[in-house]
Amino acid sequence: MKVYFFIPLFLFSFGKIIAQTNIKGKIISAKSEILEGASVFLNNTTFGTISDEKGEFQLKIKEGNYVLVVSYLGFKTQQIKINTSEKSKFLVIKLLPETNLLNEVVIEKTKYDEDWKYNLSRFKQAFLGRSKLANDCIILNEKTLHFNYNFKTQALTATTKEPLKIKHKSLGYLITYDLLDFTLVQNKLFFSGYARYENLKKSIKSKWKKNRLEAYNGSQMHFLRSLRNKSLKDDGFIVNQFKRVLNPDRPSNEKIKLARELIQLHNYNTPIDLSKNISLPITPLDSAIVIIQKSNAPKYRDYLYKTNVEYKEMMKSQGKNLLLDFENHLSVIYTKEPEENNYLVGMFGKHKKATGVQTSNIVLINGKVVIDESGVPAKPNSLFNEGYWGFESFANMLPLDYQPVKN
Repeated sequence: MKVYFFIPLFLFSFGKIIAQTNIKGKIISAKSEILEGASVFLNNTTFGTISDEKGEFQLKIKEGNYVLVVSYLGFKTQQIKINTSEKSKFLVIKLLPETNLLNEVVIEKTKYDEDWKYNLSRFKQAFLGRSKLANDCIILNEKTLHFNYNFKTQALTATTKEPLKIKHKSLGYLITYDLLDFTLVQNKLFFSGYARYENLKKSIKSKWKKNRLEAYNGSQMHFLRSLRNKSLKDDGFIVNQFKRVLNPDRPSNEKIKLARELIQLHNYNTPIDLSKNISLPITPLDSAIVIIQKSNAPKYRDYLYKTNVEYKEMMKSQGKNLLLDFENHLSVIYTKEPEENNYLVGMFGKHKKATGVQTSNIVLINGKVVIDESGVPAKPNSLFNEGYWGFESFANMLPLDYQPVKN
């Protein structure tokens, strides 16, 4: 599966100095009404709190660059960039009322019928993923989800009336996820939102530590941090480069369309056997059948042309920034863990051959992208993942302030 996912407006960096700073502020409405219980957190991290009876909040954080997310039911979510190197000031944050009433009306009329249950199953499989960690990832408020399926585009979209509450029993997190967008079209998934991670307990169980490290090892976050640190080989990564071209053995979309139209015309009189073997097409109908048979071939072919890609061919410096910048596509192989059985089985029961390694592809959508110190693209929607990283999805993601315990 190809997976596009991003956490909007995210900036985060780990300062080399361990010093901490305080962020203080007050949450009010546009009419200056105090908003008690507003959610205040640093996006996609474990740093968060709620406003008190005076609407005030305080967060003690490490030095760095952040995006502060403030949300309150019935009001628009607001994001504020925070840079601790600048002089701190008391923040007065005004939230505007939510004007998208149409979605609320639609969600209120959601029918929890068999179609909804089927779409929920598809949503969970795509959003949470199919890894073993996904089995212990529970959406506590499933009925806040509303689905829409477009038969013409074959797109499944999802919206929510309130943020999703996700209990991750294997990683030991309670995750509040404000879903902004979810679109699933065939095998292509795109989702985005704001995430707040909270530990299920103050003391972190050894099982959670083990599972978090396992989720981190071989992940995109792990790879990008290793790439920045120039430690790919030691960390178990091999990077190859490949080119993707149109498959010459597959007819063009235009030819396939014309062939289907011709077959539909003939189908009115006599059912046509599309599986029959035609070695030499004689009639236009024969040619149409051959085209339809060839349409099942992959649209693209991948050609590997370089192994063990050098750092300078993947990363570029631009001032203080490090850019992920390469030609064509990268194949990233993690050698220290094999694939899970669920990955080998596949979504439709088709078995893959085990290789003993985890292979993922990175495709840049809009060219080069800045990679911050936490191992995250500054604009994550500028790339997408294929292969193993696409298989793991949300259930294998970690907060961006996660750091593996060093032995």
